[in-house]
Amino acid sequence: MSELKALLFDVDGTLADTERDGHRVAFNRAFADAGLDWYWSVELYGQLLAVTGGKERIKHFLAGHRPDFQAQGDLDSFVAGLHKAKTAHYTAMLADGAVQLRPGVRRLLEEARAAGLRLAVATTTTPENVSALLTHSLAEDGLDWFEVIAAGDIVPAKKPAPDIYLWAMATMGLKPDECLAFEDSKNGVRSSTGAGLTTLVTVNGYTENEDLSGAAVILDQLGEPGTPFKVLAGDVLGADHVTLDFLRQLHAASHG
Repeated sequence: MSELKALLFDVDGTLADTERDGHRVAFNRAFADAGLDWYWSVELYGQLLAVTGGKERIKHFLAGHRPDFQAQGDLDSFVAGLHKAKTAHYTAMLADGAVQLRPGVRRLLEEARAAGLRLAVATTTTPENVSALLTHSLAEDGLDWFEVIAAGDIVPAKKPAPDIYLWAMATMGLKPDECLAFEDSKNGVRSSTGAGLTTLVTVNGYTENEDLSGAAVILDQLGEPGTPFKVLAGDVLGADHVTLDFLRQLHAASHG
C-alpha cells in the first residue's frame, strides 16, 4: 500500500470561502469602474460558478445575458483587461482582511508541515489571487508553505478537466495513490477524481446541493477540536474533525 506523501488543495471555497463576498464583489467593482451596468447578484453568481476561470465566466455571462454586447476592440483583450481590474480589487480586499481561512485550514496545514507532508495548490484562480490569499490570510511566508502552486492558465484545460492536478503531481514526481485532494465543488471533484485522487470535500453555500459523487468524504468544514464537522456523506472513521491521523486512515481505506 502506498504511503500518503502530499496534500493537494483547491483554493476558492476550499481554503477560504472567497466566492460570494470576495470574487463576486470584486467583479462588480471592476464592472462599475469600466462604466458597465452589469451587476452579479448572489444568485446569479452562483449560476455563473458552473464555469471555472474568471475570464471564462465573463464570456459565459456575455453569451447568456448580454449577447448584443460589443466590446471596443478585441473581445479577448477586453475580457482580459476587465479580469485584471477585478484581480486588483480582489487582492486589495484580501490585504484589508476581507477574506479569512475556513475553519480547520490553518491547523491542518500546520500539522501537515510539522509532519513533513508535502503541500501543493491546484486551482483555476490566478497566481496573483493565490499569492494574495496565502500572504494575507495565512502567513507572510504562506506561499513557501506549498511546494507547488498550480494556478490559472498553467494548463489550457481548466477544471473539471483533471489537467491541473496531473500537472501538479507530475511536477512533484508523485502518483495519485500518494496524494489526497481537497475540494469544494462538483467541477473540482470531477477534476481531482479524474486525476485518480482520493478527494475530501468541504462544501459551502454555493456547492452544498451539488452532485459531489466520487468524493470519499463530504463535510461542511474541516472542523476544530471542540467544534466538530457535520458529515454529509462518507465514513469519517470515528473522527469529529480532520486530522492527519484521519487523513492517513482515509487514504489507507481508499487504497487498501
